[in-house]
Amino acid sequence: MYLPSHFEITDAATLHAFVRAHPLATWATVVDGAPQVNHIPFLLDPEAGAQGTLIGHVARANPVWRVPAASVFVFHGPEAYVSPSWYPSKREHGKAVPTWNYAVVHAHGTPEVVEDRAALRAILQRQTQAHEGGLPKPWALDDAPAAFLEQMLQAIVGIRVPVVRWEAKFKLSQNRSAADREGVIDGLGAGHPMALAMAQAAGQAAS
Repeated sequence: MYLPSHFEITDAATLHAFVRAHPLATWATVVDGAPQVNHIPFLLDPEAGAQGTLIGHVARANPVWRVPAASVFVFHGPEAYVSPSWYPSKREHGKAVPTWNYAVVHAHGTPEVVEDRAALRAILQRQTQAHEGGLPKPWALDDAPAAFLEQMLQAIVGIRVPVVRWEAKFKLSQNRSAADREGVIDGLGAGHPMALAMAQAAGQAAS
């Protein structure tokens, strides 16, 4: 990933919080000599391994797990088009062009397959608790009939990814003047929900 220093994020707490907030990863790897992309939710265990470990599962029928290879897991945050008309500097000298702001985190690592039934159930338990915990009536694994749950467990494999390297790019107009950044925040603030999320992220970057 092209990563100018003014867009690079290295703070571990910021990276971990981002992954928790945006758990659906784009998993890019090579399977049988061809690029393969899957979209899989992962939890991050920050205490497992030097850089943390991603935890998830995939369908047993998905070939991505059969020959684990070095992979990149991309976690996507807010993104939005940025119009040069939002820059006060554009009205001064006209030297402005459109761009796109976005926030992404890349985790690099080689997946490990988890087929032990107790360990696989533990992965599902952690995922369920993480995603159901805030709901008024959270669903639990034991809510499903035991025979049905066993059938589901047979149809999946667990995935653990010890992270060996993180990359994070928060392109939030940090290369613009303070006045231009405020213009971007105002412009995004009048847009659709994703633009509003980007406006909030840009405002946090400017503070």
